[in-house]
Amino acid sequence: MQIGSQVLKNKLIVAPMAGVTDRPFRQLCKLMGAGMAVSEMVSSNSLLWGSKKTQRRANHDGEVSPISVQIAGADPDMLAAAARYNMEQGAQIIDINMGCPAKKICNVMAGSALLQNEILVGKILATVVKAVDIPVTLKIRTGWDKQHKNALSIAHIAENSGVQALAIHGRTRACAYMGEAEYETIAAVKSASKIPIIANGDITTPEKAQHILAFTQADAIMIGRAAQGRPWIFREIDHYLATGQHLPPPEVTEIHQVLINHLHDIYEFYGEYSGVRIARKHISWYTKGLVGSASFRHAMNQLQTSEQQIIETNNFFSRLAEENQRLSYINNGEALVHECDEGK
Repeated sequence: MQIGSQVLKNKLIVAPMAGVTDRPFRQLCKLMGAGMAVSEMVSSNSLLWGSKKTQRRANHDGEVSPISVQIAGADPDMLAAAARYNMEQGAQIIDINMGCPAKKICNVMAGSALLQNEILVGKILATVVKAVDIPVTLKIRTGWDKQHKNALSIAHIAENSGVQALAIHGRTRACAYMGEAEYETIAAVKSASKIPIIANGDITTPEKAQHILAFTQADAIMIGRAAQGRPWIFREIDHYLATGQHLPPPEVTEIHQVLINHLHDIYEFYGEYSGVRIARKHISWYTKGLVGSASFRHAMNQLQTSEQQIIETNNFFSRLAEENQRLSYINNGEALVHECDEGK
């Protein structure tokens, strides 16, 4: 898989997720098998670039290449300026957000709301591509709603504008994350396109990944919610695509250390106060469905310091390791060896 001059080690990409794909999470996913990880979206509003939030999102210290930064907005010139700014901060790929279904984004005519205005889409893409000398990619949905699916038209505009790759989530904006993703539109776009196409939506298992790659003929797949608390999904899928065989479930001691390292990265990146609060959701994702985790997650939300979080996390995983060598999940009241999680 290649995007412009950037060569990915495989076909597996971490989807941009606000509040999730920060630098610690991106680094972890790459370590555990992802070929690329796209950042949280960075606003095109230059007035926000000095904020701590934007500065953190533009911080790529020590990050493994390729470094892909997603920008969001609706004004072509502002997006071009944002692309240049992030390139100067170390971005090697600029991704433009035209897929976010959130109301606060669509209400300012950004994200997937842009799909309603193909003329503006063309202006944005042409302006941003011209503004930087690194690859520009685009993320979209299949359309605004089921009556207005225009992914094929947007793909044509993107290709003619010089966009180097297109990621498509298999839902419309109106669908948000409800129902099931559809892949027929992605397959149609792939068959009509010369640029790499990336399939996204409801990829939760190695088998699903293989099926979607075969059905759509996409060049790569993008995984979002299924990686929350389970970043090792990338090595599981990579191994399955290469061999047709499943890796054994991860050992409790390994994931214990993965989580501890992740927590320390979060504390260092955000500082004590914010780090503790951000860590809570990650701890919850890692442990959801694990035997005995409900009471642990409830207690974790009451803890106020990183030291307390580390101690209780160590205690929880030490108890798990005494019961099972490998991760064991609850399903309908029965303990099962881990195969797949509930992520989307």
